[in-house]
Amino acid sequence: MRAAACLAATLTLGLAAGVYAQGPPSPQPGPEHEILKRDVGTWDATVEMSMPGAPPMTMAGVETSTLMAGRWLVTEWTSEMMGQPFEGHGVAGWDPAKEAYVSVWVDSMNTEFTFAESTYDPETDRLTGWMEMPDPMGGKSKVKTVEEWPDEDTRLVRIYGPDGGDEPFMSFTYARRK
Repeated sequence: MRAAACLAATLTLGLAAGVYAQGPPSPQPGPEHEILKRDVGTWDATVEMSMPGAPPMTMAGVETSTLMAGRWLVTEWTSEMMGQPFEGHGVAGWDPAKEAYVSVWVDSMNTEFTFAESTYDPETDRLTGWMEMPDPMGGKSKVKTVEEWPDEDTRLVRIYGPDGGDEPFMSFTYARRK
């Protein structure tokens, strides 16, 4: 009887261990992830920055974005800024708990993470949200962001200052490489 009980316990534990070793199934991409797919690819970008009291600066850059596991948009950016090489890396995805798109950004000019959150409006075909970024005074500013897609090979991103003005202080125009 003891042998049978030991065998039963061993088999039960073995089966349970096999189930636990597999773990829960990975979450599958949902309809919210379709928005992220729009940004996948290599993009040539023109950036215009407007700073108070200075003429607008224009620079060119290249963004390459891939989709990891169908759920996370991983972005690499390269360009020159003020005569210096500039690079940045970002990760964006859908956060079901917040019911919003969230992202984090790091680049070669800062020592802090930049966080962002936005929501998608299907009527306007826009992602609108905020980004918390370092400001010139050494603090952080929360700025408005708007991303839209006039067509599948063009993307526009605008960043508005913390004052809530009507004119963006940074505008990105992206053209998908063929």
